[in-house]
Parts: sequence; C-alpha cells; structure tokens
Amino acid sequence: MMRRISAAVALALTVGAAAPATAQSDHCRLALLLALDVSSSVDAEEYILQRDGLAAALSDPLVRRAILDGEGHVSIAIYEWSGRRQSSLVSPWVALIDDATIDGVIAALLSAPRSHTRFPTAMGYALGYGATLLARGPRCERQVIDVSGDGENNDGFSPRLAYKNFPFSNVTVNGLAVLGGSDDVVDYFQREVRYGFGAFVETSEGYQGYRDAMTRKLLRELNDMILGARPVTDQRPG
Repeated sequence: MMRRISAAVALALTVGAAAPATAQSDHCRLALLLALDVSSSVDAEEYILQRDGLAAALSDPLVRRAILDGEGHVSIAIYEWSGRRQSSLVSPWVALIDDATIDGVIAALLSAPRSHTRFPTAMGYALGYGATLLARGPRCERQVIDVSGDGENNDGFSPRLAYKNFPFSNVTVNGLAVLGGSDDVVDYFQREVRYGFGAFVETSEGYQGYRDAMTRKLLRELNDMILGARPVTDQRPG
C-alpha cells in the first residue's frame, strides 16, 4: 500500500509542477481548488450539468460579490478526477481580481473537453493530486479543496491514507455529495472525505441540483461561514 502511495506522490509532483501560480496581488485570502468527478458513474448529461452548474455558480452575482468584495483576493484552480492516474488540470491557479478574471476561468472550464469517461473512483489519488496542486500554488490565508462526487472510493488508497501521506496541514476539504448514485454517499463524505477545521458537506439533489448546491457551497466558503463546525482531526484508518 505504501509503495502505491509513494508512486502517487511522484505522479502528483510531476503534474503539479506543470501548473505554476499566476502573478498575484499582495494578499491572497483564499486558495480554492475545485475537483470535479468524471468517473464512469457520471454519464455525459450529468457531466454537462456538473460543468455548467459550476460555471453558473461562478457567474452568480452573490458569488461574484463574495469573491471580489473581500479583503484580499481569491485564487482558484479546477481539476477533474476519476481513476488512479486520471486527474487532469482544467484551469491553473488564477487570482480573481475582477470580473474579467472570473470570466476567464469560466471560459476555460466551458471550453475544456472532458478528460476521461471510463475510469473508477480513486478518491485518495484525487486528493493527493489536489494537495500537491495546493502546495505548489499561491500562498493564501486559507486553503480549501472542494471535492464533488456521487459515490465512494473504489480504487486505490482511501481518503484517510491520502490525508496521512500528502501535505494536508492547514488544508480544509469540503465535499459536495451528489445524491442518486451510492445510497451511502452523504455518510461516506461526512465520515471519510470531510477534513480539517470548519469542513462541511453540501448535498445536491442529483446533478440537476448541482448548480444550486455549488452556489450555496461557494457562498459559505467565500464568506468563511463556519456553522457548527469542529476540527476534523481523527483521520486515521479504522
């Protein structure tokens, strides 16, 4: 198992090195990394609902206000994930300093082809990839990974082992659990995926509800709303 994790570390470092941060203004308050599920359980229609739902959430006037009106800027990157070696960068780190930079991220998201369609759900590998992107990204007050998914890890090492073996110090992992796939998806995200101080899980009523769920999630993260949150520190394998 540890040999597999070491290989994943090397892979993540390689792909992470290809995504340098863009030039930043002085103060970054939040590095936000969005991870979209493109595993085989997500069909073509569901993928479009997920992709377009994220684009619509970033276009929402309240979300834009939350991005642009805070003290310091928000930096964002987006990647797709599925199998062990099928995490793919969609948009590298961008400092969102005005409407034009937000529009640029949206355009990159909408123009990118789906990276994969037929691989399983390797969530531990996906989280390791995300941790490496954060480590090689901009220095910000807060670091958050958003993981969307409709199922449980079924390939490779678990999220818990990712948290033990990748750089997750001071990183929060929030989940967006899409209902309608696995019966246990919400409990799994609460138990295995949610990580770090203030971490939470948002739910979407199928992919049809993804836009609204992502909008709620972004507003909560951007406004630093910690509702009944507690540190999630015990991530050791049971």
